[in-house]
Amino acid sequence: MHMNKIFGFLAMLFIAGCAGDTSHQADWFSEYGTLETGTPIQMQYGSPDMQPGTPSDNLVGAPVHRMAVLLPLTGDNATTGNAIRTSIETAVLQNAPQNLSVAFYDTAADDASAMNDALMGNPEIIVGPIFSTDAHTLRNIKPETLPVLSFTSDATAVGDGVMSMALMPTNSTEAIVREMQTDGITNFIILAPDTSSGHLMAGTAVGAAETYGMQINGIFYYTENDTESIKNTAISASMNAARTAANTRAKTVLSDILTSERLTAIEKSSLTIQLDKISKSDTLGKLPYNAILFLGNGNDTETLASFLRYYGVNARDARFYGTPLWDGSDITTDITMSGAKYAALPEMPTSFSALYERMAGTIPNRMAGFGYDAANMAIGMIYSPKSDAAYLLDPSGYIGVNGLVRLKPTGENERGLRIVQLMGDGTIQTVRNAPTNFMTPIYNLEQHKIKPAASMELETTGIDPDDYINIPQRLRDKYASETYGAHITMPTPTPIPENTITILPEDDSDIIISPDFEPVALESVNRTYIDSVEIEE
Repeated sequence: MHMNKIFGFLAMLFIAGCAGDTSHQADWFSEYGTLETGTPIQMQYGSPDMQPGTPSDNLVGAPVHRMAVLLPLTGDNATTGNAIRTSIETAVLQNAPQNLSVAFYDTAADDASAMNDALMGNPEIIVGPIFSTDAHTLRNIKPETLPVLSFTSDATAVGDGVMSMALMPTNSTEAIVREMQTDGITNFIILAPDTSSGHLMAGTAVGAAETYGMQINGIFYYTENDTESIKNTAISASMNAARTAANTRAKTVLSDILTSERLTAIEKSSLTIQLDKISKSDTLGKLPYNAILFLGNGNDTETLASFLRYYGVNARDARFYGTPLWDGSDITTDITMSGAKYAALPEMPTSFSALYERMAGTIPNRMAGFGYDAANMAIGMIYSPKSDAAYLLDPSGYIGVNGLVRLKPTGENERGLRIVQLMGDGTIQTVRNAPTNFMTPIYNLEQHKIKPAASMELETTGIDPDDYINIPQRLRDKYASETYGAHITMPTPTPIPENTITILPEDDSDIIISPDFEPVALESVNRTYIDSVEIEE
């Protein structure tokens, strides 16, 4: 395995057999919670909290401190790996004393060899890797006391000193569900990709809904980047078959009465107006939810939203909400998505963006920001008089270029997120600022206790066309309609008074086929996706 060492002027510090400082020993749970929560530590360059060691640390011959970095520097994910590398190099140049040795190991060709080589160098901390499988492997082979600042968002891959600097999907899901409650949403459905992350985020939404007193009326999974799967999901979530059948039935009833019954002038006028109004739409009936939570990326969400609108779910029917996965997608320019909200990381400081752009020639992405913060946190830990655990797990947390963050002994993290709203013109507006400290708890759910959620059919009492038309009382029995699409997964018992006759709606579970309804085929719908590097856990 080839080992890359940064900066020529540091080469003399890589002395064979020179061991790093091993005085910091970590017990990742014993010291957690012993300190009070206060003002977060600033990790940005120039902050008084970022003190690069003591004067002796910059003297030639001073004891060498070692940091190892595990990243994919070649291969398919080299763009992401090198973006993080640049941000780490930037942090080291700015903040590290001269006796810090930083070695990069390429995980692309042989991740096992890279990890073994990194451990052989006796580092005091490891930054990386990116992928959950690598983080899980490293957790099993490293000394438990050796801290690792990884970039995986998989909570099952961290622990035993392996911590994550990435945004945990459970954080963003709880944050947006809490915003939905603030907006007065009472019940919603979940549309999520059929991936382990999608199922876990849906599980988070279920837990958050219970915590914040909301009802989930359906959970639907689709295959990522698969237009046919997304279309079918939209058809199911929109109750298209039932709402179309109800519309057809309502038009039939009105037409039959107008052509077959003796009516007064007022009755005929009323029925004609109703028929004209209903004929302007292909669907009828209210949806059993007033919001949709999209847990996929922006491109899939935009496709889902287009199909939902086509199948009769309009802005007045349900509000749209999402997660930071919308960042960087074309969804921000979609005028029909105007008003949708999602949770997002705070904006990066312009000073960091400008500095990174001078170093790399490109604008930093979020992974680069995580790398910069991880490097600064690692430097702070190495030169801190505190134990590794006391420094890294400070309950007050840290503020870096990606905002407020604190690590937990389980390896997960908590990040402060803002809530933004799409304006439909390519811009977003912050409607709720990100928290700036942890003195008030930000999250209520324990991430490591969250379980993936299974799919869930719509919970609905169905649509009775008679509820949406007004016909003469004398004709109601003759033209009574059935209920379409009734399905209740969690029925609530209703007390039945004595001597009361209850007429139950007919249970119609068959697919309704109407000669008046012929949906336009949408297989020809094409969408252009932006080029991006996608890191899949």
